[in-house]
Amino acid sequence: MGAGGWQWNDAWIFVSAVIAERLERDRAQHAALPMVGASLADLLAAADFLHHSIPNRAELEESVRRLAGAGLIVVEDDLVEVAPAGEQLWRGRPFSGLSSAVMTLQTQLNRSAGAPGDADWALDEQAYAQAVREYRHRLADDR
Repeated sequence: MGAGGWQWNDAWIFVSAVIAERLERDRAQHAALPMVGASLADLLAAADFLHHSIPNRAELEESVRRLAGAGLIVVEDDLVEVAPAGEQLWRGRPFSGLSSAVMTLQTQLNRSAGAPGDADWALDEQAYAQAVREYRHRLADDR
């Protein structure tokens, strides 16, 4: 745990949410569709891109609860969006590139984000398994 209570996994999931939401926003704009947030499969894809692994259900659920409880992300109907406070945190970080973004964000969380929260959000095994299947299907289709 960091000095402010934020864990490495929290930063990993937060950076993944930022990446996933931005990619989804770009897709929606190019297709002239409304932006509805990033899916859990999008979040898993971004997490895998960053760390070459996907978080297990418990890791994902814990970090989402902490981040959402602190007002940094919003999760509704298993869609993830970066909240205004999260955008401010992301924009205020020292730029270091994606290779060290997670470490930089963990430091930033512990310096300026306050304590982790505890949102009332649960990720059931079936929803997690569906997100993993969707992500793996995308990999198989090379999307």
